[in-house]
Amino acid sequence: MHIHLIAVGDRQPSWVDTAFDAYAARLPRQWQFRLVEIATADRKRFATAGDAKAAEGKKILRKVKPAEKLIVLDETGRQFSSREFAAMLDDWQSIGQDLAFVIGGPDGVSAGVLATSNPCWSLSKLTLPHGLARVLFAEQVYRSWSLLSGHPYHRD
Repeated sequence: MHIHLIAVGDRQPSWVDTAFDAYAARLPRQWQFRLVEIATADRKRFATAGDAKAAEGKKILRKVKPAEKLIVLDETGRQFSSREFAAMLDDWQSIGQDLAFVIGGPDGVSAGVLATSNPCWSLSKLTLPHGLARVLFAEQVYRSWSLLSGHPYHRD
């Protein structure tokens, strides 16, 4: 199983990169966890936020490989507990499913990207800065690995 995060926004504060990299470095090599950054569309160039989302959506979908399961992180998605998410990762790993997770731009993701997502995942009912969502995502992937491998990181 390979896991990658496609995130719109290529300029994050250094603390985001540091925290994200710290969790990513803890993951098993066989997951080939990686971050793919896509530049945010210039909001001045496009007539509406929807136009910018559509442009970003095209870039996102070009980064998703045909065999990958696409999972969008979006406030409209379903919330999962850490154990539920770990169980889903375990199921996907058992069938060798490669995964592409997506964090959209400032205005979210296009309808086309949302339509291909299964499932759509909400990290929280709170509105999160995108950089913090990256860190939280990486931490939850690491937490899932720790649950699946019996590592004591997660405590109930």
